[in-house]
Amino acid sequence: MYNILICDDDKDIVNALNIYLADTNYQIFEAYNGKEALDVIGKQEIHLILMDIMMPVMDGITAMTKIRKISNVPVILLTAKSEDTDKILGLNVGADDYITKPFNPVEVAARVKSQLRRYMQLGGGHVNKDIIMIGGIELNDAAKNVSVDGETVSLTPKEFEILKFLMNHPDRVISPTELYEKIWKESAFGSDANTVAVHIRHLREKIEINPAEPRYLKVIFGQGYIFSGGKLS
Repeated sequence: MYNILICDDDKDIVNALNIYLADTNYQIFEAYNGKEALDVIGKQEIHLILMDIMMPVMDGITAMTKIRKISNVPVILLTAKSEDTDKILGLNVGADDYITKPFNPVEVAARVKSQLRRYMQLGGGHVNKDIIMIGGIELNDAAKNVSVDGETVSLTPKEFEILKFLMNHPDRVISPTELYEKIWKESAFGSDANTVAVHIRHLREKIEINPAEPRYLKVIFGQGYIFSGGKLS
């Protein structure tokens, strides 16, 4: 039995998707905004989410960023043809797929089955503590590899450890001193901030599309570095 969460503020759409996914192997949960979706996820093991972008209280993009901090569950966005920018943003912050309204019932069923199959093959339903996923970046600590938007990137051991530490502490400003002492395992002195800065620069060149305008690894002037969810500004 797979638990599927449908989240859309339009009850007619939720009802239609219920009909499209009428399957004895699916149990359907419903939510009508992002906050309700998070409440359901907090109480139930969910294997797939169908989520609208434009919703009151909490929109789908905001909900996506919060979901990706706690779960790798596949998310299929429900989008209108006019929402191309939001669709791209949703994919950038971790959505797995999208379906454009009005829906084709056959397409909905096929995409749901495809994402569920992929999720379960990758060990879905259980949190893999070796894998960290934020936005389009996936770090596999066991395999010691990193991919950005599905493309493998080559990091040095120090770059890997820096990225892992920052991804384990998202949305928190980390000072150069703390970063140096955590990664190099020794007390930091004045010039060590430059060592950190050089590694950060090289890391950004590898994980950012435009290192001059980073989505993920940002500098907070006079304070340190912060890893965010890749939300476009």
